[in-house]
Amino acid sequence: MTAGDRRVEIEYCTQCRWLPRAAWLAQELLTTFEQELTELALRPGTGGVFVVRVGDEVVWDRREQGFPEPTAVKRAVRDRVAPGKPLGHSEK
Repeated sequence: MTAGDRRVEIEYCTQCRWLPRAAWLAQELLTTFEQELTELALRPGTGGVFVVRVGDEVVWDRREQGFPEPTAVKRAVRDRVAPGKPLGHSEK
């Protein structure tokens, strides 16, 4: 696994004012994966975008899946950067 495979990007719509939601999700991911992630980027976008990527792979797209619950995104990220890592109370 390369460092790029452990980079998370959250692209959010600036027109929709979704920065607070993106920043909160970023905080949740950084808290959960302090040692596993090499980078977490917030990427401004437009047109209602809210997409989470790990490396080059889209793991959550609001247009297809709706707004994510943090636990769902944590599972998707965990499965790619730290398989087997317990998520504690989030997984119940």
